Amino acid sequence: MALRMPAKWRSKVSPPLIMRISLIISLFIHFSLIISFQDAFPLYRVQEDLRSYEIEFIRPPVDDLDLEEKGQVDIADRKDESKTPADESEETISLDTDDKRYLSYAQAIKERIMMHWAYPPDARNNLIEGRLLALFSLSKEGVLTRFEITRSSDHEILDREAERAVRNAAPFPPIPDHIRVSRLNIEASFDYHITTKRHEKTE
Repeated sequence: MALRMPAKWRSKVSPPLIMRISLIISLFIHFSLIISFQDAFPLYRVQEDLRSYEIEFIRPPVDDLDLEEKGQVDIADRKDESKTPADESEETISLDTDDKRYLSYAQAIKERIMMHWAYPPDARNNLIEGRLLALFSLSKEGVLTRFEITRSSDHEILDREAERAVRNAAPFPPIPDHIRVSRLNIEASFDYHITTKRHEKTE
């Protein structure tokens, strides 16, 4: 059954007034619906709490940092020095050394060279004498790595013979384990001297 306005009201209520009343009622109903909707879905009206964080970067003083870096460099250098194995060094000895550490090895080197060293016949026949100094180097395995005349005899024939004897005597025995070097430099003198008897025989 439809609702109808009483006849006695029609004469008293004008159409504009009815529209205003209807509009107010409509606004009220919509407002009530909005309130009810927010109560049913609270997530739409709950705001997240905003949190702020402070991050502080602390840098050490420049002077302390420099000292610390220098200290680390010094420590690293010392570690490198301590890690340097002893067998990466070298020693220089005389072939006639009296050092007990090298005595037996130097003697073995000397005997090996003497087996190949001779007085050049041309030099002996021409009474050529002289003395020279040589320096040669041996690796840990006894391999000849260098030979040079440090002081010449002033006679090429004598210098050549000394070099020939050393090179023909190589390779030498390995350097003993108690000699903790990777290279051993040996100074040797070669003395060419004709005795009086040889002078007499030559004459």
